[in-house]
Amino acid sequence: MLRLSVLDQSPIRKGCTPSDAIRETLLLAKKAEELGYYRFWVAEHHSHPMFAGTSPEVLIGQLASMTSTIRVGSGGVMLSHYSPLKVAENFRVLESIYPGRIDLGLGRAPGADRLTSSALSLNSDDFNVDRFPQKIRDLRCWLSGDLQDDHPFKKVAAMPVGESIPQMWLLGSSDQGAIIASHFGVSFCFAHFISGNGASQVMDYYKKNFKPSSENREPSCSLAIFVVCAETEEEAKYLAESRPLMMLRSRRGEGGGVPTPDESLSYNWTELERNFADSIRRRTIVGNPEQIKEKLLEFSKKCGVNELVIVNTLHSFEARLKTYELLSEVFNLKSE
Repeated sequence: MLRLSVLDQSPIRKGCTPSDAIRETLLLAKKAEELGYYRFWVAEHHSHPMFAGTSPEVLIGQLASMTSTIRVGSGGVMLSHYSPLKVAENFRVLESIYPGRIDLGLGRAPGADRLTSSALSLNSDDFNVDRFPQKIRDLRCWLSGDLQDDHPFKKVAAMPVGESIPQMWLLGSSDQGAIIASHFGVSFCFAHFISGNGASQVMDYYKKNFKPSSENREPSCSLAIFVVCAETEEEAKYLAESRPLMMLRSRRGEGGGVPTPDESLSYNWTELERNFADSIRRRTIVGNPEQIKEKLLEFSKKCGVNELVIVNTLHSFEARLKTYELLSEVFNLKSE
């Protein structure tokens, strides 16, 4: 059985406010549960002109309170900025309120530019990717309550202690994430929507090198993929044209929100920019429901995963909802 889940980045549409984007995330989560999606993750970005979600741990609490069955979590908390103890405490609180429904997805990237990263880790060396594996180790131990005997904080407990702990995931767009996830035996989600190259090879490495852990006796993995689905292929291709210009402006640190498809289609692309736009299109799955179903089943088989996490940022919120509605219908999610 192929599971479908959602990763929402709280995109700020052109003409809308960041507050509107957060409210749309809440609406989308309720709709995702109604449509039969398995989990709903929210992203972490800081000082970003296109994305409003800065605090997934706060947003997750609200999402869980508005829903009843869907798993909710982070996609993901940028652990390099933070104390593993504090992250463990935040998610232990969430797990104690909503037991069995909380996912702790973790990212190694900063989720911000260099200046913002410095502000997040002010007067400390917290943002240091070389320390990331150690932070993963400490976070796992604080969640399980099993710090090593020689750990300097052995006597420190992450409260509140409960009967269950959040499900831990590592998110990555390269083999580095797979290496760390397989070593510690945690679940792994490959971000195809960020890097479309080598997904099957990365997944293969993760599964072959996976070390069983207290969380997972066997490999547990998924693929996060950008999808635009509409009633017709032509309409889907049109709607998807917002993304290349959005990503170009994002790379430049420009604001203005997610552009309309017409704005992107009328943009005067340079040759270099056109190559960049084409690379974005290549890692975007576009089509009508039957076309999308065929492509997603092919992806899941090729990469050996039984869960796909759908990402979608469009100028029209109604069109975003339509993508998830059509996928739910064609995959018959409500009956699962």
